Parts: sequence; structure tokens; C-alpha cells
Amino acid sequence: MNIKKMLKLADEIVFAKTGQHLDDLQAAVLRGTLQRETYKHIAKDFDCSESSVRKVGSELWQLLSEELGEDVSKTNFRSAMERFQVSNVSNFAQNVSEQHISGSFNICGEGRHPPNIPNSQPSNQKTSHQDLSEMPELGDFFDRIHSLQTLTTWILQQNCRLITLTGISGIGKTSLAVQLVQQIKHEFEYAVWYTLDEFPTIDKFQSNLTQLFSQSEKPDSSPTNQKRLPLIKYLQNHRCLIVLDDVHNLFCSGELAGKYKPNYEEYRSLFKQIEKLSHQSCFLLVGWEPPKEVPQLTSQNTPIRTLQLTGLDIAAAREILRDKGLAEIDNCEALIHRYQGNPLWLKSVATLIQELGISATELLIDDTILLPEDLKEVLQEQYDRTSELEQQVMSLLATENQPVNFAKLLQNPQIPPSNLLNALQSLSRRCLIEKQENLYTLSSVMKQYIKGL
Repeated sequence: MNIKKMLKLADEIVFAKTGQHLDDLQAAVLRGTLQRETYKHIAKDFDCSESSVRKVGSELWQLLSEELGEDVSKTNFRSAMERFQVSNVSNFAQNVSEQHISGSFNICGEGRHPPNIPNSQPSNQKTSHQDLSEMPELGDFFDRIHSLQTLTTWILQQNCRLITLTGISGIGKTSLAVQLVQQIKHEFEYAVWYTLDEFPTIDKFQSNLTQLFSQSEKPDSSPTNQKRLPLIKYLQNHRCLIVLDDVHNLFCSGELAGKYKPNYEEYRSLFKQIEKLSHQSCFLLVGWEPPKEVPQLTSQNTPIRTLQLTGLDIAAAREILRDKGLAEIDNCEALIHRYQGNPLWLKSVATLIQELGISATELLIDDTILLPEDLKEVLQEQYDRTSELEQQVMSLLATENQPVNFAKLLQNPQIPPSNLLNALQSLSRRCLIEKQENLYTLSSVMKQYIKGL
């Protein structure tokens, strides 16, 4: 059913129940729901308060639940209406046959009361299913309002199917994803969080997902009697939000970014299906690097997006230092810039300063860069993932005091131009180098680490 037909059917149901047709606001709520808009967005378009829209929506879901014989909500309105139509047509055909045999057949018009057809699901069954047992608890969440709004818009308003959230270790990717899921999970029939070191093979990952879908659709059936559909079919039948954390575990170390490990290539086909085939779900991939098939720069006309997370702003980073008793030091901003507003880096160096009683003011003299052991371990883990070619390029950049252009890097005869381009692209996708217009550089922290190797 298209939106026009679905609204017409909903209007008939409401008229049969109340004797009144849908008013403009009710129609706007149903239309916005079918277009996967939030209540806030519907309220803005209709020029009314969000609370008014929520109230109208709640009343509509209650009315439709009573008439359709199942719990109806914003997340399953479309599927509930389609089930009702199928059941209604089936009953209508049966009635036609029976009335034809008895010799009396009549079709009512607009005021016809649609039959209250019981659904195969019990009326008290929940329509929202979650498997968030692997999702970390939401700890300190620093100011990421703009990034949060961007992801929410991509998912709820632009209906993006595949989104990658990347950034260097410690930058706050997982914390942002947790906050996002907490805010929008109720907009979906299914919300799932998987950490990929727990489900490395594609078969095990898909099996766990399809089992969740199958059990919730047929809770009274034994697993052996359930006929499971391909994963993409469930994504088409239901509105799902699926987060894959630590997606970099799918890719090889010692190679350019995004090269799949042996036996993991099937994830490429899965991600292509998610991008290309029509469905109403969203996959959010969180990790140090994206798959090769997901470009860093994407068009607004495609259903895929990439958000590369950078450091916190000064105000948010101050909160970290304040927790460590360092917020009032002189030149606090210089310390934040030196560690790029990276939450993990700032916590590490602030803990070292606090425990050793070092004067933070003295630390800022001569551009000193401290690398506590826990920070070095984090940097080592990311450095070890890079290829020999990338390590050559980083060694070159570590010797430069200022950002350099491509021509300057080409002066090194040991790296052919094509290899240099591939290495720069890979390092950029791994968030290990910074690009300023046509200039490239390493962070001060990474330079200090490489010099110490």
C-alpha cells in the first residue's frame, strides 16, 4: 500500500469507530509516521507543539490498537495496517463466496465498520525488541550535540541505510553511539548492538540476528519449526537499528585500511546489500576505519554516510580537566590543543600530572609532550595495524615541523607516487594524519610516539 491508500484506510477505521474523519493534525501524524519523521519534525511542519503531536499520536495508536486487534505504535503502524488489509481482503473474499451461495450480497460504503480481526500476535505482545546486552553503559558524555544531531537527522529523517562512525582510538565514538541509541531506540521495532570481536564470522552474526527476529515473530514456535528468512528480508519487513562496534576487527593488520581478513569477505556483500537494496533499517558501523566500499565523502543523494569524529571543543575538554583538578591551570587551552581534545589522551596525561604532582604550567614549557604508558599502548595498537608503506609516510611526516604538501613528500625517492597516494588515503581513513587544505601533518602526540620508536 502507498501512503495515500494507507491514510484512506486509516480514515475509514477512525470514522467507523468515532463517526468522524481524520482531522488535519491526525492526518499529519500518520503521514509523518509513514515517512519516518520524528514527532518533533511533524510538529515543526504543522507549526504546533511537540507535546500536542505526541498526545494525538498516543490517542491514534490506542484507537487503532482496539480496532486492529494488536498493539499499534509509531514503530509498527505501517506493518500493522498492511496485516490488517491482508486479513480484511481475505475475510471479504470469504464473505463474497458465502453471500453468493446464500443469494444475498451487499457492499457498504464509507460508513462500513471494518471487522475487528484478531492478529496472530497476542494483544499484549511488545512491538519493540531490543538486544543491547553488549552495549556499554553510558558514562561521561561530553558535548557532542552537533554530531548527535547529524546522526539523528541521517537516520530518522534522511533514512540512511549504512553509516560509519570513525575516529582515532579514545576520541569518543562508542560513547556517542551509545547516547544516540538511547535517544532513538524507541523509533525502531528492533534495536541491536553487537561488538564484532564477539561475532567474528558472518554466519554466526547473521544467525544471531535472524534468531532474534524469528523468536519475536513466532514466540510460541519451537526453533526447529521456524523457517528463517534471509537477513535482508527481516530488514525489509521491520524497522531496525543495528550497531556494529569495533568494526575494524573485520580488517587486516599490516595492510592498507579496510582490507577484509580471510573468511570475512562476506561482510562486504552484506554491506553492499544494505546499501543497494530497498529496506527500512539502518546499520551503524563504529570503528577505527571504515570498509573500503564506504567513501569518506558521500553525496546527499546516497543512502550511506560517514562521520569522522574529531576532538572535543575547549569547553567540553575543560570538563575532563576539571574532573582531574586541572581546569584552573594557566594556558589550559594550550594543553587541550596539544592533545587534540581527545578525551582518552587528556584523561591519561591529566592522571599522570595529578599522580606525580607535576606542575601543568611547567609541562607547557618548550612544547613538552608526555606519553604515559597507557597512552603509548593505545597508540601502539593503532600503529601496529598500519602497513609498512604507511609507516614510512608517518616517519617522514614526523620529521617535519610544519604541514607539508604532496610535492614535498614526493621528493623521497623510496616511495613511488601511486604508493604515496594510497598510503595517504589509508592513513586519512584511519584518522592517523590531518589534512589542512592540500597540506598533511601528524598530531603532536603521534609525532612524539613515532620519534620514540
